[in-house]
Amino acid sequence: MSRKILRLGTRRSDLALWQANRVREKLLALYPHLPVELVKIDTRGDKVLNLPIPELGGKGLFTDEIDQQLRRGEIDLAVHSLKDLPVELPKDLALAAVCDRRWVHDVLIAPHNFTLATLPSGSRVGTCSLRRTAQVKAFRRDLEILPLRGNVPTRLRILENGDYDAIVLAEAGVRRLGFEARIGEVISTEIMLPAPAQGALGIEIRADDVELQNMLARLNDEIAAAETACERSLLQALGAGCQVPVAALARVHGNELRCEALVASVDGENVVRDFITGPGAEAMMLGKKLAQSLWRNGADKILADQNLNTGDAD
Repeated sequence: MSRKILRLGTRRSDLALWQANRVREKLLALYPHLPVELVKIDTRGDKVLNLPIPELGGKGLFTDEIDQQLRRGEIDLAVHSLKDLPVELPKDLALAAVCDRRWVHDVLIAPHNFTLATLPSGSRVGTCSLRRTAQVKAFRRDLEILPLRGNVPTRLRILENGDYDAIVLAEAGVRRLGFEARIGEVISTEIMLPAPAQGALGIEIRADDVELQNMLARLNDEIAAAETACERSLLQALGAGCQVPVAALARVHGNELRCEALVASVDGENVVRDFITGPGAEAMMLGKKLAQSLWRNGADKILADQNLNTGDAD
């Protein structure tokens, strides 16, 4: 091994640091004589907190600055929440491993352990995710959705201040930071499908770093990689991003993979939902086929209307 140290890039948030340290521990267990140094990086998504994510553009919001440091050789690898990583990476960068996908659901946090079904009419629910907004509205049109930005501890403090009656967060982030006692409901996927690749960690490197690619292959979880490859393939085939509510969840059972997905209008009025099953070895192709099915069943109209409303011509 020619390396004397690995420099691992990460955002500064509590959750990002937890995730980076998780990968660091795995690397040290495999390569105990190779120091791993964390390099903390500020991204545009971390700096601008007064605007909803869709208004900031979404794509590369939490990754662009990290990618630049990868290219310059200032870091050797980066750990991301895989759902934040664009589905189309630049040609000089590569996704080397997917791991640690344990919790995929969204959760509701509210006083008195309310659930989405039992929240009083008119309750104020905080989220900046269009995907969550659409699915909450589809389930309960009588709830008020309010924007909410910030890391997990910040959002929990805002809830305690009384400006919101409930908030929706990713289960993985809540549990990883030790706030599982605050969870009032793990929301069923019948009500709320997660974001593509939610709950998984993705390790990004320079595409030409063959030595590191081989080292990181030992961290790759083949099941998590297949599931997220299907979901990300669907998202890519739809040509959708943070400006359109798209949700997907693939699960591997033996040699079979089942993926369920939806495309919705932000107001929750129109929802197109479908699923596909097939060989796990064909994960990416299954994602593309499911995207085509959603497209034929009305997702094309939802996507066209949403792009028109947001001024997005792509």
